Amino acid sequence: MITTKMMTYTLPVLPYPADALEPVISAETLANHHGKHFAAYVNNLNRLVSGSEYVGLLVEEIVREAPDGPIYNNAGQVMNHRLYFEQFIPASQYKAPGQRLINAINYHFGSMEIFKQQMTEAAMSLFGSGWVWLAIDTEGRLQIVKEMGGGNPWRRGMTPLLGIDCWEHSWYLDYAFDKAAHYDALWSIVNWDVIEGRLPM
Repeated sequence: MITTKMMTYTLPVLPYPADALEPVISAETLANHHGKHFAAYVNNLNRLVSGSEYVGLLVEEIVREAPDGPIYNNAGQVMNHRLYFEQFIPASQYKAPGQRLINAINYHFGSMEIFKQQMTEAAMSLFGSGWVWLAIDTEGRLQIVKEMGGGNPWRRGMTPLLGIDCWEHSWYLDYAFDKAAHYDALWSIVNWDVIEGRLPM
């Protein structure tokens, strides 16, 4: 997450090489998704925030406080994409979730496989463009949350842990019409250490 106040929002550097997530996410898709779409949201947010009451605020603060509209939409997408790109790891470095996270998922969903199935089903059933999040509420309950557009459960007072980007630019070049295959493949590159690190203490 973005943790320092700044006058200008910047595009984060990817924590892995551009081809590191292949074949799940191709270098071409990553270049377009990160270098063009994510960059456009960052640039738009800087332009929209300039001279406004939101100058110098954390992206999370803008997502929480701004009314629906262009500033909120672009701040939401900056926050969403930062969380999204940070949550992956090359498949060769994949390791299973830690016991704390496994216990929480088993408690709230029954098993890891049921959880994955429900996340994929939520992503497949989202009409239009948006996101599906595993989030935790203030009482410690894990929930699967569907958000339209650039929405994020942070706006509802929840903490986002893991996100599936349902916008076409995240999967179409690699999977054409088979987006379910993309959602299934994502599990092989999730960095569960990052996800667990987002859990409130």
